[in-house]
Amino acid sequence: MRTYWVWLTLFGASWVCALLHVSSNAAMLAPRLMGSAFFFAAYFISPLLRAKPLLLMINLSAASITASIVLWPESSGTANPYAILVFTLLAGKAVFRLPQAHAWFAGVVIVLSAIAPEAAQYPSLPPVYLALYAVMLAAGLIVFRISWKRGEEAEARNEALLSEYRKMKRRVASDEELARQEERAQIGREIHDSVGHKLTALLMQLEVFRLQAKGETELQARQLKELARESLEETRSAVKALKRSEPGGLPAIMRLIRKLEAESLIKIHFTVKHGAMSAPLTNEQSIAVYRAVQEALTNIMKHSRSREAEVTFEAPGGRVFRFEIANPGTPIDHFKEGFGLQSMRERMESHHGRLEILQHHDRFIVSGVLPLNLHMTQGETTG
Repeated sequence: MRTYWVWLTLFGASWVCALLHVSSNAAMLAPRLMGSAFFFAAYFISPLLRAKPLLLMINLSAASITASIVLWPESSGTANPYAILVFTLLAGKAVFRLPQAHAWFAGVVIVLSAIAPEAAQYPSLPPVYLALYAVMLAAGLIVFRISWKRGEEAEARNEALLSEYRKMKRRVASDEELARQEERAQIGREIHDSVGHKLTALLMQLEVFRLQAKGETELQARQLKELARESLEETRSAVKALKRSEPGGLPAIMRLIRKLEAESLIKIHFTVKHGAMSAPLTNEQSIAVYRAVQEALTNIMKHSRSREAEVTFEAPGGRVFRFEIANPGTPIDHFKEGFGLQSMRERMESHHGRLEILQHHDRFIVSGVLPLNLHMTQGETTG
């Protein structure tokens, strides 16, 4: 937006000076003002044609022809030195906004418009001056375009490297977290399978011994049994505490997304509705939700011009967990569902959920639903 106003200021100043230089004839003032209105109308609609190079080329060519007609010198007047500034700005805009072939065509039209008064034998700047100026301007614009393209390519490479670096950091952090979770789960299984089972067997043997014992021996057996029972309860409590220390559910998902937000410089607005914080998501479901949100945010960072997203979590009725990622303001350009979102859809479906991708004129939305009661039902059936 700032560039637009800079161009407008330069065009306005150059145009006013050029018009004042040639507007001594009052009879020609009205046509010149109408031509000026047409010229600036062409300038105002040029931002709408950026995605259509051919129409933008025609627009700039028409603007240069209009400038030549409106700023045409009078036969009894002098050469207009300000007109060359208007044509220079038009040439710069063509190089800045158009592909190479279209820019060359528009440049030829601009040069012909600039030398038209000289060809018609009206007051004009010397032909040699105009030729040298055109050559130097073309050389300068070519160098600018090459440097600008190299800068864009370097920025794209840097962005790709930065994106890959962030992906590696997230992958390392995710792998470390998964390794810790697996280690805790393995320790819990070993305690449960070895110590827990042995203490249970010990309790049974002590109970058999107590039933057979008499007197003081029976009292000692009862004390030993109570000690073994307390040890078993403490072991079970330790295993439960170990399981509770595993990150899971919505808090873990939000913590990971906050880390992604900090690394990717994207602004995320969270909305957590009733029941979402206490939703009993399994480890696998939490990972599926996080990966889906991560993939949606990655698509927003890659394709959208807006660097913000709205993330909503809810668990209506405690039966399903629903999430939605919306990118407001500007739609994603040329969006096509790729491998990442397809993989996320398959992962959600493997947990009996679903993933939907919607794109309206001003919002890009990824939403998903996971059932919460399915894993509990399966657990009760297994038990």
